[in-house]
Amino acid sequence: MTPDLSCDHIRAKGVLYLSEALQKNTTLKELKLHSNEIGNEGTKYLGKELQQNTALTVLNLSGNQIGDKGAQYLSKGLQKNKTLITLDLSANQIGVEGAQYLGEDLKQNTTLTDLNISSNKIGDKGAQYFGEALQNNKTLTTLNLSSNQIGDKGAHTLGEILQKNKTLATLNLCDNQIGVEGSQYLSEALQNNKTLATLNLSNNQIRTQGAQYLGEALKKNTTLITLGLSWNLIEGKGAFYLGEALQKNTALITLNLEGNHIGDKGAQYLGEGLQYNITLTTLILYDNKIESEGAQYIGAALQKSTALITLNLTNNQIGDKGAQYLSEGLQKNTALTITNLFGNQIGAQGAQHLGEALQKNTVRKI
Repeated sequence: MTPDLSCDHIRAKGVLYLSEALQKNTTLKELKLHSNEIGNEGTKYLGKELQQNTALTVLNLSGNQIGDKGAQYLSKGLQKNKTLITLDLSANQIGVEGAQYLGEDLKQNTTLTDLNISSNKIGDKGAQYFGEALQNNKTLTTLNLSSNQIGDKGAHTLGEILQKNKTLATLNLCDNQIGVEGSQYLSEALQNNKTLATLNLSNNQIRTQGAQYLGEALKKNTTLITLGLSWNLIEGKGAFYLGEALQKNTALITLNLEGNHIGDKGAQYLGEGLQYNITLTTLILYDNKIESEGAQYIGAALQKSTALITLNLTNNQIGDKGAQYLSEGLQKNTALTITNLFGNQIGAQGAQHLGEALQKNTVRKI
């Protein structure tokens, strides 16, 4: 049994009672306390309990008004704890000082594998503390630092560490301010890193130049399988660099380019890349101003692609003519099983073309 006490207004006093109960309980593995207004005082009780608890493996404290002092209390507990695997501290008020405390803990902790500190305010300096911790930590595999006001300096530190770290598999940096320069640092790291499998850089203003840096990295990287680049103003030229990378990359499985205004030219470049790519199974092109011309290039790519399974073209403007081009590709494609075409101004004529293609294709959902 896993008790879910989320959104219950437990507050600090309630946590005190729970901590006393945990001292005697030796079976509870997971505790969900998100959105309970426990604050720093509540974490003081939990921190003490973590020092001696030998059962708890998952602790969710998201949305609890925990600040730097609370992070300090928790870090003291984590330094001695030998069982906690997953800790969620998202949507709190942890700043640079709190990041320093948690970073110091990670240097010593040997059990935590998943840390979520998204939607706090650690900034570049906080990212530096986590980066320094990753030099010594040998167990953390998933780190979520999204929505933390991290800029290019923080990305620089993380990039340097990624060139050396051999355990981190998932890094989420979406909704920060990494920019072009920051994307360059991370791209350089990807050329040498051998363990990172998932990287989310969505909504970071990396633009066309950043896409060029990442494209060069993807030509050499052999381990990254999921890359999130949505809402980055990559545009058509940026898609050119990524399309080039797809021709050579043999690892990437999922690429999310939602909301990047790549247009028809960008669709052309990606389509050319897809014709030679043998590993990409999911491509998300939601909301990219792709019209019938772009759909023609994608349709041509589908005739040759043997790997792509899911294609999301939601909220573009491909119309009936574009639907016809896609249908021509679908008639020869034997791999695609899911294609999303919602919000594309497709009328009766376009639906007819798609219907004819579906009679010959393996698509199960459209």
